[in-house]
Amino acid sequence: MGGDFGPRVTVPAAIDALRRHPSLRILLVGRQEQIDPLLSHCTSIELDRLAVVHADSVVAMDEKPALALRRRKDSSMYLALQAVADGRAHACVSAGNTGALMVLGRGILQTLPGIDRPAITSAVPTVNGHCYMLDLGANVDCTASHLLQFAIMGSVMVRAVENIDRPRVGLLNIGAEEIKGNEQVRLASRLLAEQKQLNYVGFVEGDGVFSGRADLVVCDGFVGNIALKSSEGLARLISRKLRRSFGLNLYRRLLALLARPVLQELQAQLDPGRRNGASLLGLQGIVVKSHGGANRSCFGYALDQAVSEAQMNVPERISEQLELDLQSRDGSVKTF
Repeated sequence: MGGDFGPRVTVPAAIDALRRHPSLRILLVGRQEQIDPLLSHCTSIELDRLAVVHADSVVAMDEKPALALRRRKDSSMYLALQAVADGRAHACVSAGNTGALMVLGRGILQTLPGIDRPAITSAVPTVNGHCYMLDLGANVDCTASHLLQFAIMGSVMVRAVENIDRPRVGLLNIGAEEIKGNEQVRLASRLLAEQKQLNYVGFVEGDGVFSGRADLVVCDGFVGNIALKSSEGLARLISRKLRRSFGLNLYRRLLALLARPVLQELQAQLDPGRRNGASLLGLQGIVVKSHGGANRSCFGYALDQAVSEAQMNVPERISEQLELDLQSRDGSVKTF
């Protein structure tokens, strides 16, 4: 029910996902009277793999997260997360209110041992492929200890998902020198450097995110969200500028035809929608956040992300590695 378009996008995207993943089954959680008409073109086989879970209310995009936790236990977001907690679903995908999703996810699914707050992570393009960033908006204010926790669980996730033995971890900052940045970031850098299980490569500046210097870039949610939205806006600007430039005259339009394969490849690499689907790490369950403005195909990428994480048992792998990584020499669990 979330996002700018609600069931008009999420339901067709779910049907498409069933066709891509033969073993997938989906619970559509929301207002049944809005969902049922959108299922009229489904085959009987597809309908057998779909189930509608009616919800009496919806968490508004501007609703305060604390109110959603107290008053929206009959909402689609609450019921979807509860299905994961109860074991009726392996993952929850939502395009709804990010703050509410974080608060409800933390309240219903609980965080992993050793983790105070969940964090949002997603892949961003680099010159050689992609890297991951976290947090991208779940936590506006973070301490140095929170940044350390993000680094540990993000490193474990990248290790599991990308099969990288020692992911390179960088800390986003306004400069590469040790004296740069605020007190919180400088302290976090010292904490990260002390963790031998982390392959910490130091500070990464904004332009360095896309250079491929790190496999994981850590920051607080305020900075991360601005960095992500700025990069997405720049990608759209480049695309529009190229189209406008190639359309100025006949000669340039002919050049555009010759360059079409290259331009299409570049557009695919820069298209934020192809990376839609940010994981809420640190919870005892899989939660994937879609952009609120995602269209049918882009929401499908978020569903694919959830399928992939479920197949790889990402929370379990993170939990197992955290248990190993957070053990002190005497066997007690460290706190941060």
